[in-house]
Amino acid sequence: MQRFTIGLLLILILLAACAPAPTPTSAPTPSDEATEVATEAATEAPTPEASASSEFALTPITSVCLITDVGTITDGTFNQFAYEGMVRAVQDFSLDSTFIETQAQTDYQANITTCLNEGYDAIVTVGFYFTDTVLALAPQNPDVLFIGVDQVIENAPPNVVGIQFREDQAGFIVGTMAALMTESNIVAGVYGVDMPPVVKFRNGFEQGARYINPEIGLLGVYIDDFQAPDRGAAAAEQFIGEGADVVFGAGGPTGSGAIVFGASVGVWVIGVDQDEYFTTFGGGETPGADRLITSAVKRVDNGVYHLLGVAAAGETANWPAGSSYVLEVANDGITFAPAHDAAVPSEVTERVTAVLEGLRDGSITTGVDPVSGQLLDGEAEATAAP
Repeated sequence: MQRFTIGLLLILILLAACAPAPTPTSAPTPSDEATEVATEAATEAPTPEASASSEFALTPITSVCLITDVGTITDGTFNQFAYEGMVRAVQDFSLDSTFIETQAQTDYQANITTCLNEGYDAIVTVGFYFTDTVLALAPQNPDVLFIGVDQVIENAPPNVVGIQFREDQAGFIVGTMAALMTESNIVAGVYGVDMPPVVKFRNGFEQGARYINPEIGLLGVYIDDFQAPDRGAAAAEQFIGEGADVVFGAGGPTGSGAIVFGASVGVWVIGVDQDEYFTTFGGGETPGADRLITSAVKRVDNGVYHLLGVAAAGETANWPAGSSYVLEVANDGITFAPAHDAAVPSEVTERVTAVLEGLRDGSITTGVDPVSGQLLDGEAEATAAP
C-alpha cells in the first residue's frame, strides 16, 4: 500500500512537470477615450522653453551698472537720458551704481564684462549696436538682468529686456505741429536709413500733418547714412526751394544737418529723439535756436527708471522677460518738447497737447503699424481734425 501511494505521487509529479505552462493573460488595451485623454494631456504639457520661462522669477536687485554707447553721460543724447533715469532709480530704490562711458564700439564686450566681474545685479546698455553682445553674454549670466535701450529683443533669455518706442506717435504729434505752423501749406521731412523706426517717424509725421489738413503738401526723403549732416542740409535746401517752410529732421546727425540749415534760412524746424534745443542748438546759444518749434521726444529716462523699479521690487509679473518694453504716450514714454525761443502761439501748443492726450486715451490713432511702420490698410489718408 505504501509503495502504491509513493508510485502515485511520482506519477502526479511527472504529469505536472510535463503540462504546458498557462498562457499569460494580455494586459488590457486602453480604450480610445483613454488614449485621447493621454494624448491631449501630453500635448498640453509645457515645452521645456515654456517651463523655463514660467519658472523665471526676479530676485530684487540692489545694484546697477550703466554703459553708454560711444559718448558721455552729459552729451544730451540717449546716453544722458538713460543715465538720468538710472540716477533717479538709484535715489528712489536705494541702489548701488556705477557707469562706464564707451570710447569705441569694440569696447562693448569688455565693458559688459567689467560690470559682470564687479558683481552688479543689473546692466543697462545704451544703443542698438549693443544687441548682439548682450544676447551673447546674457545666457551665460542668467542671474544678471540686462536692460537694452533702443534694442529689439524678442524670444530672448528671460533676463533680457529691450526698450523700444512708438516713433509713429512721436512723429504724429510733431506732424500736427508742422501743419499748424506752416504758411506755405508744404512741410518736409529729412530721414535717415529706411528702417522700421525711421519709417515709423516718417509715416507718423505725415499722418499727423494730414490729420490737421488732408490737403497739405508733403515732401520727404530717406538718406542711407545717419552720419551725413551735409546730405541732410542739401535735402533741406532742395525741399525749401520747393516751398516747404517747416522741416522735420529724423535721422541722427543727418537730420540735425537738415534742421540747422533750415533754421539758418529762416524756416521752422523740428528735432527728434531728445530736445534738440539743448543739443543741436546749444541751449539757445547756436544761431537759429529761435526757429526750433519742437522736438519729437523719446523719454528714455522714464523707461530705464520704470524697469529698474520693477527689478528692485522683484516684480516678476511686470518684467517683460525676453521681450521689449515699449515707450508710448500712454506710459509717458513719448512727448514733444516746448518751443523755448520760437514764437509758437499758445493755441497751437494747446491743440498739439490735445492730440497727445487723444493718443493717450485712444480716441486718436496714428494709422501706422507700431512694429513695421507701414501704413495700416485704409489709412493712406488720415481722418481730418474735427
